[in-house]
Amino acid sequence: MPDSPATTPADRPTIAAVLLPAERLKVEAAGHGCFTLLLRDSVPEAVRAVRERPVDGILLSVHRCPPNAVQEVRRLVHDFPGIPTVALVSTHDAASSETLLQLGATGLRQVVDVTGPTGWQRLRQLMAAPVTRAAARIQGPLVVALGEPPADLRFFFEMLVRLAPDITTVRALCRACEVRPSTLMSRFSRAGLPSPKSYLASVRLLHAAHLLEAPGRSIADVAYRLEYSSPQSFGRHVRAMLGITSLEFRRRFPFPAALARFLELMILPYGGVWPVFHPLETGSWDSGHCLAVQAPPPH
Repeated sequence: MPDSPATTPADRPTIAAVLLPAERLKVEAAGHGCFTLLLRDSVPEAVRAVRERPVDGILLSVHRCPPNAVQEVRRLVHDFPGIPTVALVSTHDAASSETLLQLGATGLRQVVDVTGPTGWQRLRQLMAAPVTRAAARIQGPLVVALGEPPADLRFFFEMLVRLAPDITTVRALCRACEVRPSTLMSRFSRAGLPSPKSYLASVRLLHAAHLLEAPGRSIADVAYRLEYSSPQSFGRHVRAMLGITSLEFRRRFPFPAALARFLELMILPYGGVWPVFHPLETGSWDSGHCLAVQAPPPH
């Protein structure tokens, strides 16, 4: 059966990977029909590939990350925040455990352990999302606008941006971030920020704007891709958020304009909050004492 338009090789994410020979065949089998591997022999070569061509994700075997490559991984995570970097564990030993600790210190947050029965399925989920290019276009300017955010805040926005096309509720986002919905909502409220629901709805519109850049995609195509029950449901969301129809949204808010609006209304007014805001870690936000300068609600 031929590939459907949504899963043609040209549309599949490209994953730069540094793997053991024994891992390559298994990863290729797991990604068959979902993503395309760009195999490299070392972390520096993977970094070079990311700089030279469009890459949607990076997969690094912990067994191919010697100590002298850790600094390269640090630069990779820092310089390309919009490209998800995932560590792969295929066997357990003392060396891999030590490498994981070192990689965690670089800011790498995603680890897939394929020694368990659900590992390969999780790998497919992380690597095969067809919206990673949109996520990269959002994540880069977002991280710049946040300044120097705490690690857990950066992780929250990374998860939000990457998962927004496939989740419709804050509860689902909280499950992915391993935080209780009531806790997350309380922390945002105490900080004087818009609600997590508002951020999720806004980022979903950014993904819609990205998808609508393709002239061949209809409003219905985008609505179903973003898990709306119908094009009418998507239209109601757009009207509730912006007061315009979905067709007007497509015309008036190409992706760059939609992204600029999001940053202007949802990120930049709260510059005094982000440096000390911890949405996922226990800290001052749970003690009832707000240390940040709260910005007024955007107009």
